[in-house]
Amino acid sequence: MAAEIHQFRDKPGDSEKITINVGYVDLGYIDLLVREGFYSNRTDLIRTAIRNQLTSHSDAVKQSIVRQTLELGLRRYGREHLEAVRAAGDRLRIRVIGLATIADDVTPELALETIESITVLGALQASKAVKAALSGRIL
Repeated sequence: MAAEIHQFRDKPGDSEKITINVGYVDLGYIDLLVREGFYSNRTDLIRTAIRNQLTSHSDAVKQSIVRQTLELGLRRYGREHLEAVRAAGDRLRIRVIGLATIADDVTPELALETIESITVLGALQASKAVKAALSGRIL
């Protein structure tokens, strides 16, 4: 079974901040590489290292995306879309790797009526009320 995979590059502001702990010696190596001009700063080195690891495992990642039927990239669910789902008598199983957004115009009641489950590897953006209503369905 072939699936089409689309990759979107992060734009400034379209990313999630994470915190990592690094040993002092490794941090020293990072600072040395930055000082020697290999990287512009610590973040540049860390992002490059992450991208290199993702590239080295890209075949396994692609196979897993297909196997798990995940949508890749940015996916937005608005009121009109969910009302159409409700009118059709359907329920969504949201499965995204990247960013899933439930628009601010979606009420908790509409979300509960139309969203059966949510699996997001990356980030889920929704109002606090919608997240609270769907808390038992977020896997």
